Amino acid sequence: MGNEGQRRGRGCWCVSLLLFFGVEVSAQIRYSIPEEVKDGTVVGNIAKDLGLDIGSLAYRRFRIVSGSEESLFEVNQDSGVLRVHKNIDREALCEGSNACVINLKTVVENPLEVHYVAVEIVDVNDHAPSFPEKEKRLEIAENTLPSARFQLRSARDPDGGVNSVRSYKIIQNEHFDLDVRDSGDEKMPFLILQKSLDRERKSQHSLILTAADGGTPPRTGTLNVTVTVLDVNDNRPVFDEEVYTVNLQENAALDTVVVKISATDQDDGVNGDVEYTLGSDLNPKIYKLFHLDKDTGEIRVKGEADFEDTEIYRLDVQATDKGQPPTTGNCRVIIKLLDVNDNKPEIDVTSFSNAVSEDSKPGTVISLISVRDKDSGVNGKVVCSLTENVPFELKPSFSENMYSLVTKSALDRERMSRYDITIRASDLGQPPMSSEKTLSVQISDVNDNPPEFPSNPLELYLEENNTPSAPIFSVSASDKDVNDNAVITYSIVRGDGTHDLTSFLNINPENGDVRALKSFDFERVKAFSFQIMAKDSGKPSLSSNVTVNVFILDQNDNVPVILSPLSANGSSQGVEEVPRNANAGHLVTKVRAYDPDVGYNGWLLFSLQEVSDHTLFGLDRYTGQIRTLRSFSETDEARHKLVLLVRDNGNVSFSATATIVVNVVEPKEAFAASDIQNSVTEDDTSATFYLIVTLGSVSALFIISVIVLMAMQCSKPTDSSSKCLQDANYDGTLCHSIQYRSGDKRYMLVGPRMSIGSTIVPGSNGNTLIIPERRRRASGEVTIYKSHGAHSEICPLHSTLGEQWAAMTGARGAVCGDDALLSGTLAERDLNWQPSDYGAASLTARPPLPCSCLSVPAVFASSLDLLVFGTMSPLFFVFI
Repeated sequence: MGNEGQRRGRGCWCVSLLLFFGVEVSAQIRYSIPEEVKDGTVVGNIAKDLGLDIGSLAYRRFRIVSGSEESLFEVNQDSGVLRVHKNIDREALCEGSNACVINLKTVVENPLEVHYVAVEIVDVNDHAPSFPEKEKRLEIAENTLPSARFQLRSARDPDGGVNSVRSYKIIQNEHFDLDVRDSGDEKMPFLILQKSLDRERKSQHSLILTAADGGTPPRTGTLNVTVTVLDVNDNRPVFDEEVYTVNLQENAALDTVVVKISATDQDDGVNGDVEYTLGSDLNPKIYKLFHLDKDTGEIRVKGEADFEDTEIYRLDVQATDKGQPPTTGNCRVIIKLLDVNDNKPEIDVTSFSNAVSEDSKPGTVISLISVRDKDSGVNGKVVCSLTENVPFELKPSFSENMYSLVTKSALDRERMSRYDITIRASDLGQPPMSSEKTLSVQISDVNDNPPEFPSNPLELYLEENNTPSAPIFSVSASDKDVNDNAVITYSIVRGDGTHDLTSFLNINPENGDVRALKSFDFERVKAFSFQIMAKDSGKPSLSSNVTVNVFILDQNDNVPVILSPLSANGSSQGVEEVPRNANAGHLVTKVRAYDPDVGYNGWLLFSLQEVSDHTLFGLDRYTGQIRTLRSFSETDEARHKLVLLVRDNGNVSFSATATIVVNVVEPKEAFAASDIQNSVTEDDTSATFYLIVTLGSVSALFIISVIVLMAMQCSKPTDSSSKCLQDANYDGTLCHSIQYRSGDKRYMLVGPRMSIGSTIVPGSNGNTLIIPERRRRASGEVTIYKSHGAHSEICPLHSTLGEQWAAMTGARGAVCGDDALLSGTLAERDLNWQPSDYGAASLTARPPLPCSCLSVPAVFASSLDLLVFGTMSPLFFVFI
């Protein structure tokens, strides 16, 4: 079994090829197979054909031996069958050979025998003819004679025998035919010219050469043949016209194109390139007046042609190509000159002065205008005109072509200080010619404009305690005039009153800087007005005034003053008594203080500096009320000392102190009860008498009150001034207001207490008082928004003060309706003013402070309600 397996393992041998080219090998057996057969195709049984014992092939190691590395065949050791081992390409093995034979040498051992086997590879038509190039280009001159031959490259076919190239053919063409010659084993195609070529009719011919082999079916290959016909100079240039006739205006500009001539040559290349030249026997003047471009054929003006000199010019032109030998063509150009209006009018200006006063009357002569035209006839007639929208006009003068330039309307230097007048002169030729000349007229100034301020009135916000002699603001006026008429000096219009504040002001007459000679005090003066006059230096001089409204802004320069408690000697010290049985929250006393400043500078806060028992007394920092924090015990002392500090909220705050001694006393309730019980019996007899008297008095008072109320209602104004502010809960803190600006309106804010740092926004639900325009005198109406929690109520406010400034200067009492007053002090809320160099200021408003407004009708109505209630209540009890 082992020997048999070894034999079978060696049963398949790779067949090697022995190719013998040009050497004859004697073969015992010869096989024939076509190329391109599949792998494994049976070629023949070598052992059977050689008469070898098939059963001993493996034992005798039957195999193919060869020195070649390529194994195209293999033999089976068991059966002796020869098979194709890989694809066989006859053209690759036997290129250029008619017969393709592969010789194989086989060997058997025990005893050693060598046998030769020949395998012939039969060709298969698997290739089509192909040309070495895809396109063949030929250049043939158009004068080539018929029967000329042009060789073409042969096609190649790797197949042999009948499968190689056998024939050529070309598509039918009237100018060309095909001739094929045999050259050994190869056929050579030739292109034959049958008919003469004409490049002007057809410059290129496209042919297709087809090569076919002899296979079945035959295979073909094609070659594109392009024949380019080369030109021969066999055509002469020809002009578009034999005679060109054109018109040319005299004095035409240099380089003007007169006419463009054109000649064409049907030849190609240099044979068709044409050059133009003028004839040699022309008038010499023609060469000076005209130029002919040799390449484009354009005839241009070279000199000045005058109609009066020559009317017609005749030019002979020649066109020559660049072929060898060259050919020529000729034509004639006739140029006719046209007479034209070729002279422009000339303008001459004679001015009387360089400037014209703006107060010149209409009809004032400015200058004389003269015109002339070198042409004659209608071409020499001239008409003059001016540009539109100028206050001047031309008037004909005493002689022809003479004009006067005069003013047509009033002049205003401030609107136009200079006029550039364009004078246009046109002749009557066809087409007309014209010329222009610009005349500059300066308008001299007259003092006819007073100085003007940018706005009137001006507003200045000035902090009190300003530095004396320091500039507080500056005014500036402008004058539309120029030079001395625009030099402005400033002065303050002084009043005749003894209390005129302008005596403390000074102004720089040159630059308008205003200085305060003294320091202003907000507590004394809150606002005042004065006028500044601006006067120019013209003759006569003109002036104008501007009103300056000055508002003094408060600074924290006053120390709080404690109003109560006050001792007999005037010191801030008081003594209060509290019953020992007082409960927590009992009001001990209320500290009242005053600060002349306004806003945060006058907003006072209270605090305890010293206290004997911190658990017993408490102080409201806003109202100054001192209340008990708990009930008294038996162990508490009978005398307590409280030291209070009152300070304002200025940036640099001021403060004052007060001392309060609280004595705790025993209750007197038992004594008061016994006294009341003893007096009841005594008073019972007289109670009825007093009650009757009281009821009668109250009833009479009630009737009188009703009559007074009706009279007041009848005399009330028709406006809505009756509706006003409600009573506010006065808690002892000084009332304040705030003034601020938004756009062109001024506002005063009045409202309940807000937290520090709140922001006031104009137009919000805050309580807003709109201050009327300061230019209004006497009385005016403003509107106050009164807050009711989250809602607001509009209340008209009438001011009957001598000046409206009192409504926003912090005066002690403003007027609400016709006769209202503001409780406490109506003053500016604390504002962060940031004044600029000369009074312009910006502000940041702090939160509004508590304030109340009680109108007289409202107070009276409230009192009347109480009176009615007091009248009806006793009556009710009497009837009971």
